[in-house]
Amino acid sequence: MDYSSYSLSKHMLWKGKIEVVSTVPVKTTEDLSLAYTPGVARPCLEIQKDNSLSYSLTRRHNLCLVVSDGSAVLGLGDIGPLASMPVLEGKCVLFKAFGNVDAFPLCINSQDVDEIVRTIHLISGSFGGVNLEDISAPRCFEIEKRLKEICDIPIFHDDQHGTAVVTLAGLINSLKVAGKTKENVRVVINGAGAAAFSIVKLLLAYGFSELTVCDRSGIIYRGRQLGMNKFKEELAELTNLEKMQGTLEDALKGADVFIGVSAPGTVSKAMVSSMAKDAVVFACANPTPEIFPEDAQAGGALVIATGRSDYPNQINNVLAFPGIFRGAFDVRASDINDEMKLAASCALAALVKADELSKDYIVPRAFDKAVGPAVAAAVSLAAKQSGVARLDG
Repeated sequence: MDYSSYSLSKHMLWKGKIEVVSTVPVKTTEDLSLAYTPGVARPCLEIQKDNSLSYSLTRRHNLCLVVSDGSAVLGLGDIGPLASMPVLEGKCVLFKAFGNVDAFPLCINSQDVDEIVRTIHLISGSFGGVNLEDISAPRCFEIEKRLKEICDIPIFHDDQHGTAVVTLAGLINSLKVAGKTKENVRVVINGAGAAAFSIVKLLLAYGFSELTVCDRSGIIYRGRQLGMNKFKEELAELTNLEKMQGTLEDALKGADVFIGVSAPGTVSKAMVSSMAKDAVVFACANPTPEIFPEDAQAGGALVIATGRSDYPNQINNVLAFPGIFRGAFDVRASDINDEMKLAASCALAALVKADELSKDYIVPRAFDKAVGPAVAAAVSLAAKQSGVARLDG
């Protein structure tokens, strides 16, 4: 099917994928007096006395802001804020369908970090959490960092953290299939953008130690001058402890795991053949992966994942972000921290039972109804244990 053309025709028909629906009736004079004036004055005054009541007297407790500047949309790049709206609306649909989280799309017509941070901060009191969407690196790192410092609600950049959560879940189970352990594998990550940065952080937090990151200029190492920025400098401090230099081809020799969050066609069959026996290949560039699964398999890879739905083992963020926000909202968390992300990864991995686990089934499927509740429960518990929950849940 030509999904591109068919989707365009459906969008013309839909005229938007979300709408605002009232939760209360407005059919009588009494209804009007309760929902609006004069009755509404009382909850307003109660919130004035105690701002935390905005969670129980309005929809804030379940409302997530999905916000973008349109600078890094899917595989389309910098197409502008208005052009990002179909994606933002789609994300809101997924929040509701998979996590029962109400979400509202907002595009910001600026790529200035200060303006974006100020805009989101000024309206943050209307929401229970913020999902940053399709903002290019390295600005996305700075925006998230600064918002976390000044907002008392969860700030989550899904392109980073959702990808990392699902990647770790798949990797946990891939190593079981391959008979390897996190302590004894060498992982190569191609790409040094938003997703790669978060994947590195989460893998290190889980206990992986031997990580190497590559970008267009080759292996990132301490002291490299070409194509560096402060975030790549941080990656250089955290990874490649042996200061290996060279190309992606050099990095992959003898590696156990390849994680691609980069560009189409960057890995060859011969490069996979140079990896360790029973290698794991996550080629997640979308829609065209770094290497197609049939070529990776021909090169000797045992477990192969992509970002596509037409191959086994799709690394799909929808497995993560709805449940993560559901869990955060259920305990009114002030943050989504590493403990909560690790809990989400482990919950996802655990949903694939031992008797089901195989090289073609390492993560749950998107429509598995157990996913959202399992992730939410794990995230809520981790929020409580790490001290960022404000409700018992």
